[in-house]
Amino acid sequence: MPGTLLELNTYPLKGGRGTALSSAELGPEGLRHDREFMLVDAGGRFLSQRGDPRMALLRPAFDGEILTVTAPGAAPLVHKPVDDGEVRDVRVHKSDCLGVDQGDEAAAWFGEVLGRECRLVRFTGRRETPLGGGTLKFADAFPLLLISAESLADLNGRLAGPLPMNRFRPSLVVAGLGAYGEDAVRLLRIGGTVIEAVKPCGRCLVTTTDQETGERGGEPLRTLATYRKVDGSLLFGQSCVPRTPGPLTVGDPVEVLEAR
Repeated sequence: MPGTLLELNTYPLKGGRGTALSSAELGPEGLRHDREFMLVDAGGRFLSQRGDPRMALLRPAFDGEILTVTAPGAAPLVHKPVDDGEVRDVRVHKSDCLGVDQGDEAAAWFGEVLGRECRLVRFTGRRETPLGGGTLKFADAFPLLLISAESLADLNGRLAGPLPMNRFRPSLVVAGLGAYGEDAVRLLRIGGTVIEAVKPCGRCLVTTTDQETGERGGEPLRTLATYRKVDGSLLFGQSCVPRTPGPLTVGDPVEVLEAR
């Protein structure tokens, strides 16, 4: 029996809250506008919820023309992206890339909300994945993260209290693969698109951050460490690369084309 696409999530601002979509265009670099914007410190290094869990309170929306970001206690930022700003050398983990600085007004807004100096940049240029021959924008290493709904159900059965899927910040959530079934597939057809799972996703401190409040706890990492630890990494979900771009819609059928 085919599976089903349950969720589509995009993250226009790296480290900000995700946006659930009913449909989206999948391109070579992932879902349209995903991780197109990023905050960087004075040295050009990316900011994320790892260092500041309050970034979960940043709620971005980008329609291709206007970036709107809301945050508690602040008037919304309504920003028309600029293409002629300074092109900055920026860094995501160990990956060097380029971003167009979005100006002083946007920088001041984020600086006030987060209480630190930072700049907003928009992706430009080309960046390649470390494996799989794909391309991406400001995502950590791969353009897509796939998680099976049954995997979360299995994890929640081991926890004192269940956690929502948004703790794991997936791009695609599917049903029908079974618990950790995403680990056993290589090629998947979702609707008219094809994606390839190229690497298990090692999880970090961000999964312990409540995406509604920005508060941090100890789960799910404590529990994942009891049964999903491989070579020092706590694995949950699969990092993927698009192979056949196209439109995606929640409810699309999911078919395993090639298993591992």
